[in-house]
Amino acid sequence: MKKVILMIPIIILIFLSIVYYYSIKCEELVINEESLVMKQEKLEDNFESSGYTIENPNVILNPYEISPLTALVIFETEEVVEPTVIINGKDENTTFTNTFESNTVHYLSIYGLYPDYNNEITIKYGDVSKTIYIKTDKLPDDFILPTNVKSDKSKLDNELYFFSPSSKGYVCAYDVNGDVRWYLTESFTWNINRLENGNLLISTERLVNPPYYTTGLYEMNLLGKIYTEFKLEGGYHHDYFELENGNLLVASDNFVDGTVEDYVVELDRKTGDIVKTFNLKDILNVNDGKSENWTDYDWFHNNSVWYDKSTNSITLSGRHQDAVINIDYDTGKLNWIIGDPTNWSSEYQKYFFTPIGDFEWQWSQHAAMITPEGYVFIFDNGNNKSKIKEEYIHATDSYSRGVMYKIDTNNMTIEQVWQYGKERGSSYYSPYISDVDYIDSNHYIVHSGGISYKDGVVQNQPAGLAGSDTLKSITTELLDDEIIFEIELPTNNYRVEKMELYSGSYEIKDANVLGSLGKTEVEKNMSLILNANNIDDEYKSHNITFTKEYDRLVVNGTFKRGTNVEIILYQNLVTYTYNWRISTKPYTAMCVDIFNEKEDESGLNTNKYINSEGLKGRYNIFIKIDGKLYKTNNYVEF
Repeated sequence: MKKVILMIPIIILIFLSIVYYYSIKCEELVINEESLVMKQEKLEDNFESSGYTIENPNVILNPYEISPLTALVIFETEEVVEPTVIINGKDENTTFTNTFESNTVHYLSIYGLYPDYNNEITIKYGDVSKTIYIKTDKLPDDFILPTNVKSDKSKLDNELYFFSPSSKGYVCAYDVNGDVRWYLTESFTWNINRLENGNLLISTERLVNPPYYTTGLYEMNLLGKIYTEFKLEGGYHHDYFELENGNLLVASDNFVDGTVEDYVVELDRKTGDIVKTFNLKDILNVNDGKSENWTDYDWFHNNSVWYDKSTNSITLSGRHQDAVINIDYDTGKLNWIIGDPTNWSSEYQKYFFTPIGDFEWQWSQHAAMITPEGYVFIFDNGNNKSKIKEEYIHATDSYSRGVMYKIDTNNMTIEQVWQYGKERGSSYYSPYISDVDYIDSNHYIVHSGGISYKDGVVQNQPAGLAGSDTLKSITTELLDDEIIFEIELPTNNYRVEKMELYSGSYEIKDANVLGSLGKTEVEKNMSLILNANNIDDEYKSHNITFTKEYDRLVVNGTFKRGTNVEIILYQNLVTYTYNWRISTKPYTAMCVDIFNEKEDESGLNTNKYINSEGLKGRYNIFIKIDGKLYKTNNYVEF
C-alpha cells in the first residue's frame, strides 16, 4: 500500500512534466548555416578528373565560390607529365607562368584572371600545347578601382599588390597596370600574408566581439581553399607572425580582463592550442604615455607583431601610447621603448632612447618591424606630433611617413636613418591604419592607407569617426629613393603586401578546424518556466533572428542602447541565461571601420554569440526584454 501511495506523486510529477514540456515546447528548429569549410567539402565532390583529357579538360571557374578570378583545370594523362601554365596578360609584367608537379591526374590552379574578360590560358607539357579560354564575370558594382597608377615597368616584375580593406572594398590584388587580378567575396580583413608553405593566412569572416575582433584565422590558397581554421577564445585582430617552428604569434584579446588589444598569444600550428601568452598589462603601466585616442578600455591598441630571431624578442606597436615596445620572448620582460617619453612614469624612463642628429619621434604608429640590418621600420602616422594637447599639430599641417630608426641598446641612443612621406605634406597624411614593407635593402613600400577628407579638409581621425566624405589610400614603392610604382585608390585600406601570384601547391584534402572559442559566460539555474509571452510583435519591432553556425548560436536584433536583454536556453528544468549587452564601448580610433556599429531611430543592431562548448542536446530559446519573458518558438540543437 505504501508503494502505491509513494508512486502517486511520481506519476503526477511525470504527468505534469509532460504537460509542462509541451506547453513550453518550441516548434521551429534553428537551421544550421554551412561554414565555408563545410561548403568547400561539398564542392570538391564535383572536382572530377575521370574522363577528362587535355583536349577536353574539366574547367571550373571560381571552384570554391569565393574567389571569382580563379579556376581549376582538371584532366588526366596516360603518362606522368609536368604541365606548365601561362596566364596571358596585357604585357610581360602582367603575364604569369607556373609549372606544376609531375603526375597523371592534374588539378591546375589558375590564378590572375582578368574580370569580365575571355582569358587566354596556355597549357604545355612535352610536345603538347593547348590553349583554352576562360570567361569571367564583371566585378561587383561596389568594387573599388584605382584612380591613379604610376609604374616604371623596367624596374618591376610581375608580382601583385594585395590589399586588405578597412572601409568599403574587397580583399584583392592589383597588377602593375592597376588591373584587378584576384579578389575574395567574403568579408575578410586585417593582415594578409604568405606562410612558408605558400598558403595565405587571413582573418575569418566571423566576429567574436564587436567591432572587428574575428573568431580567428584561415590558412587558405588563392582559390579560396581552406586548409585550416584556427579558432581563438580571444579572437584575432590586426596582425600575426609565423615563427620558425611554424607556430603563430597572434594579436588577440583577453576579454575577461575588461580591456582589448593588449594581449598576444602563441598558437600551436599543429593543435590549435595556446602555448604562450603575453599580457601587456603585466609589462606596462596602463595610464602612461597617453595619446589623444587613449581609453581605459583600449589603452595600448596593439596593431603589429614582429619576432626577431637575432635578439629572441617581440616588437609590438601601441598606437594609443605612441610607443613601439620590444619584449623578451622567453621572459616577457621589457627591453626598450621607442617614442616620446613625455607623460611616462619615472620607472620606465630607462627604457627610452636618446635621439642623435636630425630626428623626429613617431606618433600613433603602425606596422613596426625589424629589418635584416637590425633597423626598426615603422609607419609613422604622425597624429598631433605631441603628447601635450596645447601643442597638437592640425591635420592640415601634418604628414605621415615611413621611417627607419637605428638603435643602440648598449648606449640607449637612436638615429633616424631613412624616411619618406614628410615631403608630401598633408596630402599623404593618414591618421590611422597604414603599412610599411621591406622588400630589400633600399627597396621599400610605404602605404598611407587612411587618408580622408570632410568638406575638402583632411581629417585627424579615422574616417568613420570623422564622418569623412572622401577617402583615399596611396601606396608607394621606392627603389633607391625613387618611386617605381604608386597606386591611388578612393577608399581606405589597412595593409598592402607585394607577393608573387604562385607559391606553394594545391591539393584536395579535408580542412582541419583547430582551437576553441571557449565557453560563453552564462548564469545557470534550476527553474520552471511556467508561462511566457508571445513574441510576434517583439520580433517585428526588434528584427530578431537566430542563426546556428556549426560551433555557436548567433542572435541578431535591434534594440535601443541600454535595453536589458537576456537570451535564455532552457533544457530539463535548467535555464542558461546569457546577458546581451546592447551598447557599444568607446571605440575611439578603430583601425577598421567596416564593422562599425551604427545606431538609428530603431536602435542599435547587434549580435549575441553563444558558443556551443559546454552545451549538448536540444534547448528551447526564450528572450527576456527589460524583465519581460518571451517564448520565441525556436529551439536549437548542439
